[in-house]
Amino acid sequence: MDPGIIEPRQQATSTAAPTTGSVTGSAASASATTSKFTLPANAAPGQIVFTLPPLQSTSYYKIASGEYITFGWNFTGLYVTPTSLTVSAACENGNTYPIGPSNGVIPGNAQSVVWYPYGYQTANPALPLAQATYTLQIWGDQGPSAAPTAGYLEANSEMQFALYTPQPYTPLASGWQCTGCGGALAQFSAHPASVALMTTLLIVFLSGFTTLRRVWI
Repeated sequence: MDPGIIEPRQQATSTAAPTTGSVTGSAASASATTSKFTLPANAAPGQIVFTLPPLQSTSYYKIASGEYITFGWNFTGLYVTPTSLTVSAACENGNTYPIGPSNGVIPGNAQSVVWYPYGYQTANPALPLAQATYTLQIWGDQGPSAAPTAGYLEANSEMQFALYTPQPYTPLASGWQCTGCGGALAQFSAHPASVALMTTLLIVFLSGFTTLRRVWI
């Protein structure tokens, strides 16, 4: 086949019921097409442009009941829609976790995926999510390490986010204590500069009191 002629592929539609997230895309399903078109000579690899969350800073999310994460994106320069997308979270501890339903494999025309970290955590106690920074990885049919090809989706790993587990609330009546407060006060009291400051304030106070007493008398 002429390398400049592109024949779109048939897309697969996932029918599995999501347990740790959901997916949205430009269409609920895709049908096969036999039409062909010519790839422009200056065509670049297809790109993913993220819309959620913003790339400018690292977003922090709780691993807690009812807390969902939405990742959204658009496609640019894409001439061949992938059959499917694989979405995963690579943790800085070396572990990789699937994102969304169907073990991280979603339809190729999907433009967002909703992940439920708490649901994943509950269903996978042998590989729990760490409190750490993650890199979101998305790739199409060509895999995560394939060389960029004009018209086809290029793998993306630009997005970073962090997960944390909130501490349970403990009321004062149940014995909550500020672990750092006592130590900070002891440090302040023992520091030479603190002693000198307290002495100076005491002298100023007594001097002022003596002056006022003389005025009154």
